[in-house]
Amino acid sequence: MKKTVIGGQALIEGLLMIGPEGAAIAVRKPDGEIVLEKRALPGKSGLSKIPFLRGVVNFVRQITFGVKALMFSAEFVDLKEEEEEGEVEKKGETPAEKKPSKMERLLERIFGDRLQDIPIYFSVFMALGFSVGLFILLPNLLAGFLPFNRHTSGGVIAYNIFEGILRLGIFFAYLWFASRLEDIKRIWMYHGAEHKTIHCYEHDQELTVENVRKFTTRHPRCGTSFLFIVLLISIILFSFLGWHSIWVNILIRLVLIPVVAGISYEIFRWSGRTDSGLAALISRPGLAFQSLTTKEPDDDMIEVAITAFKGVNVGSCSDQW
Repeated sequence: MKKTVIGGQALIEGLLMIGPEGAAIAVRKPDGEIVLEKRALPGKSGLSKIPFLRGVVNFVRQITFGVKALMFSAEFVDLKEEEEEGEVEKKGETPAEKKPSKMERLLERIFGDRLQDIPIYFSVFMALGFSVGLFILLPNLLAGFLPFNRHTSGGVIAYNIFEGILRLGIFFAYLWFASRLEDIKRIWMYHGAEHKTIHCYEHDQELTVENVRKFTTRHPRCGTSFLFIVLLISIILFSFLGWHSIWVNILIRLVLIPVVAGISYEIFRWSGRTDSGLAALISRPGLAFQSLTTKEPDDDMIEVAITAFKGVNVGSCSDQW
């Protein structure tokens, strides 16, 4: 089986695929047409080539890409709403026009063309802050209220292990509740279409709906697997830090987040490039969690995934991201 570094992200009624040199976004419009947008990747900095440091750089880069692609796909939802407003106008009901506020005009004068990037970077900041707070800091706070004997090495180890169990439990609960939402279910279905399409390519079969349909929705290079490795590495690393006050513990964990991300990325990168038994063992828990984050797609979703994949794998990308 051949390997590819192409990976993706599910969007609103679409998919983002990122390859070594370019990216492609395929979105199905409300009228059924598939829109394909090809974009070039910006040049990588020197930090993105240094082992362990590249994990943090590439992770932030991926999130930024993902938010931009998500906002692009959301435009077609807005387009549908505008069409509905147009129908209202035809019936003689003119929607109220929204004028820019003084604050909006001031921000536009200050930032100019860069104003449109502010929501993107703010969204990235909020996403990272939410993830750190929910999966790193909250378990530490909750575990801190339990009566472990922190004056003994056994008590400290028990405390850190329990914190790790809480972290995994919160992660699982978050995925489980998210999978119950109808809109999220459709995103999970597109996520499954992404994996099935990549599997089809890696098994050297023609990218057709019929061929893609027969492959699994789970893939070892999934972001869900990466997040599980992050949680696992954090449990192991934090277990050796001893016990301090709650606020010192939180500060230590915040400082060590880049270290955890760097180590996790190297393990994730290695496991995705080899078929060894150890790599399979490392990938197994993440594959199990993908039962929550991927669902079987319909044929229309598979068609979108194939379009996005071919947009990356075939031809060149000349537009700037």
